[in-house]
Amino acid sequence: MIFKGSRYETTPIVEVTDATGKQVAAIGIRFTPPTPAGFAHTVTDSDRLDLLAYQYYRNPEKFWLIGDANDEIDPTELIRKPGRPILIPPDRGSKG
Repeated sequence: MIFKGSRYETTPIVEVTDATGKQVAAIGIRFTPPTPAGFAHTVTDSDRLDLLAYQYYRNPEKFWLIGDANDEIDPTELIRKPGRPILIPPDRGSKG
């Protein structure tokens, strides 16, 4: 269930066929909106996306904002290379 205010709120629900041939509902592709960032954080060995979200937004569940602002498909790739700068966008309100 997608709750009101979720970043997936406007993403369509689509019917797909699973491996057994059964039709199931799935969330469609969420296209990442342009996410300008105002700050660059230099990754350290101890960084985790939830901890960075807490540090910058006081909410660990907003890790997805950091993912949206950067080009990696897998957000965990953002923190694998210490010394790498990653973009930190401003908070976009309550969507989660």
